Amino acid sequence: MVQTDDTPERLSTPSIDPEEVEKFSRLAEEWWDPKSKFAPLHKFNPARLTYIRETLCAHFNRSGVTPLEGLRVLDIGCGGGLVSEPISRLGASVTGVDAAEPNIKTAMVHARENGLTIDYQHGAAEQLLEQGGPNQFDVVLNLEVVEHVANPDRFLRDCARMLKPGGMMIVGSINRTSRAFATAIFGAEYVFGWLPRGTHRFNNLVKPTEVRQALTAEGLNVRDLSGVSYNPFKNHFYTSSDAGVNYLMAFEKSA
Repeated sequence: MVQTDDTPERLSTPSIDPEEVEKFSRLAEEWWDPKSKFAPLHKFNPARLTYIRETLCAHFNRSGVTPLEGLRVLDIGCGGGLVSEPISRLGASVTGVDAAEPNIKTAMVHARENGLTIDYQHGAAEQLLEQGGPNQFDVVLNLEVVEHVANPDRFLRDCARMLKPGGMMIVGSINRTSRAFATAIFGAEYVFGWLPRGTHRFNNLVKPTEVRQALTAEGLNVRDLSGVSYNPFKNHFYTSSDAGVNYLMAFEKSA
């Protein structure tokens, strides 16, 4: 699945939106620069990593320096590896998959430079499911990607099928609300310029109820719904009870 030549391979699968893939391919070299167009994601990352660690440790009854040791984790839509690397450091065996080949190349180089072994693959969820079958992973991280795929329902259900019984999926995205449009799209992209214009399209955003509907159809149950809020005075993001703009959802697959 991983390509090694210098010509990016164009994938064509039901879950892939070519315009979205091209958009992030152009930015691939900037993933690890905290002052680049990914600066907001670097600020956002600590909040979601804390949520992931606390949620998984509670679910699997883990603690210690490497609490995720022995768990097989899929980071779908991994980008340049901003989540894959910290999760790997927590002891997990991580597979990172992205539809944009330049993202994967950036992630592979950065992991190698930092002495991390992560299985990065250029591909899509349905390809991974077809090749490896169902029940592959203890954890599926589905973060800021569902709003960029062509068929969110199909994408979510394919991801759910790869989760082992008793495993956990964490979904993070932007809610499809007027407040989210005002802040996460109009404000962040057009007023403050925190993100490139066109990063998000309002009609592509997915509500938590729609995520729940897709995943419960595959035997997953909601264990938590939290919001991610921004404190402009302290310039940082934190988890909260307000899911009106950004949200994180934890699902457990029935045993």
